[in-house]
Amino acid sequence: MVKVPGILVDCVVVAEPEHHLQTYATPYSPAFSGEIRVPAAGAAPLPLDERKVIARRAACELPLGGVVNLGIGMPEGVSAVAAEERILSYITLTAEPGVIGGMPASGLDFGAAVNTDAIIEQNQQFDFYDGGGLHMACLGMAECDAEGNVNVSRFAKKLAGCGGFINISQNARRLVFVGTFTAGGLEVAIEDGRLRIVQEGRSRKFIDKVRQVTFNGAYAAELGQPVLYVTERCVFRRTREGVELVEIAPGIDIERDILAHMDFRPIIRDPAVMEVSLFQPGPMGLVRRLLRLDIDSRIDFDEGRGILFLDFSGLMVRRREDVDRIQAAVEARVKPLGRKVPMVINYDHTEIADEIMDAYACMVRHLEETCYTQVSRYTTDAFQLMKLGRSMLRSMPTRVCANRDEALALLAKAE
Repeated sequence: MVKVPGILVDCVVVAEPEHHLQTYATPYSPAFSGEIRVPAAGAAPLPLDERKVIARRAACELPLGGVVNLGIGMPEGVSAVAAEERILSYITLTAEPGVIGGMPASGLDFGAAVNTDAIIEQNQQFDFYDGGGLHMACLGMAECDAEGNVNVSRFAKKLAGCGGFINISQNARRLVFVGTFTAGGLEVAIEDGRLRIVQEGRSRKFIDKVRQVTFNGAYAAELGQPVLYVTERCVFRRTREGVELVEIAPGIDIERDILAHMDFRPIIRDPAVMEVSLFQPGPMGLVRRLLRLDIDSRIDFDEGRGILFLDFSGLMVRRREDVDRIQAAVEARVKPLGRKVPMVINYDHTEIADEIMDAYACMVRHLEETCYTQVSRYTTDAFQLMKLGRSMLRSMPTRVCANRDEALALLAKAE
């Protein structure tokens, strides 16, 4: 398949098969080299343990139509979950060695992938990453501290190095760090949709101060970069105020199972319960969540500020029925208030079919007349910003902002 002019050859070395592996685990796979395609959906699902729970929760953050980087280690499980949930065709998974699309491999095969859309050189992959091509990155988390800093590069006298971690974490628009809550001997049991800690790990991962800052949580908060820290028993978010506990697994006690095994106390307001489907056997129906998202769960009224928030990120509006569902859901939330309210809407990666664009615009104008006092729209995606300006909002004078804070500032200015 490769022709080399003989004049360029000094000698030929024939390597024994064990010294000429394609990956650290596989002698040769034509699927890894892109010669054949294989049924990814037929791959064996992960066993239901703490690693799968973490991978499932991280997969819930996957952006529809987005490009995602998966790091080595725990993040590898997201690929297997995406295959089991049959959502690989709706996202583009990548790994830093140069694979784009398909199903990235895991374990000692990490760096390869099957059914790829493209395989490029690693330096070109990082050109894409550094240029802002990643909608999300899912990365490992060895240590995390009270500032939301993450260490994956230095442990006592061992210097593992950061690799491409800094390039990826600094340039991805959204970050999900994954790892078990403790390490070294951790044993859990998943029973009837609940999590039970059988034996706690010997080493704490949420400590007062990381040994080396490979990722800076305060800097991410300053930039407005969304960051989640996902474990098997809880989920944290880096807010402007600090690290906040936002979700707890069913069956887990905050004091006994979380705070007792941390060196710092996170912000605790009103943490939600992690979805039960994360802890149950069989697919969790992630494809339905991506394609037929529940509109009601995307509408939130902040009583303190009196603002209606619509999160349409990743929403696909394909039919007239989808438009009608949106209108009905908004009206059902606003009309009981007995007054019009200001509204902020997130259009990150929203897809609206061209053939129903006029119907959607009519629906928006109707809601502006009947439900809203002011409207502020935003998207962090530059391409989406341009698209909204040219098409959906061409008949609407409202400016489209670049982020949530800018949208709230515009709303306050209008008031």
